Amino acid sequence: MNSILRKSILGIAGLTVAGGLAAGPLNHDTAPTARDAAVTTQAAKLDTAALIPHGVQGNQSHIDLTDEQTANVKAIIAATKKAGMDERAAVVSIATALQESKLENLGHLGDRNDHDSQGLFQQRPSSGWGTVEQITDPEYSTTAFLKGLKQVDGWQDMPLTKAAQTVQVSAYPDHYAQWEQQAADLVAEHWNS
Repeated sequence: MNSILRKSILGIAGLTVAGGLAAGPLNHDTAPTARDAAVTTQAAKLDTAALIPHGVQGNQSHIDLTDEQTANVKAIIAATKKAGMDERAAVVSIATALQESKLENLGHLGDRNDHDSQGLFQQRPSSGWGTVEQITDPEYSTTAFLKGLKQVDGWQDMPLTKAAQTVQVSAYPDHYAQWEQQAADLVAEHWNS
């Protein structure tokens, strides 16, 4: 008898708990709380931190982007996805383009030009990056950069500036690092948009 009574009480208690759980959300305001916002913010920070696995190197620079520059960010991200590469590859690409052109698709700059460098990545037709028409096409130039990046053994495990420099062979190899935070922020903002 004691056993039947105990099972009945436990059964009723279980129904009460289950009913309370089922009815709970219906009886509470579902608006996000400050705690929910903190958790969401923390998740966003974790995502951004994953885009910068080695932490930022040195002082960081930042520029406000025009609509054209933002369109170029989106073009770099689209080309990265099309190439089957991940968000980290997009961070390296965007940081490189920020350093090389401030995300402006530059044509020949005459006397101010560095040799025959053009486009987002300041690639040179004379160095085999493609024709002027090709390297001033954001998709093509990004794909060409990513092709070079794929050939760098272990680029995923390198600091951004080393990975970018191995592809670009710049006279200023450490300058890419200053754009890593902004590049990561842009990828976090636009990767799923």
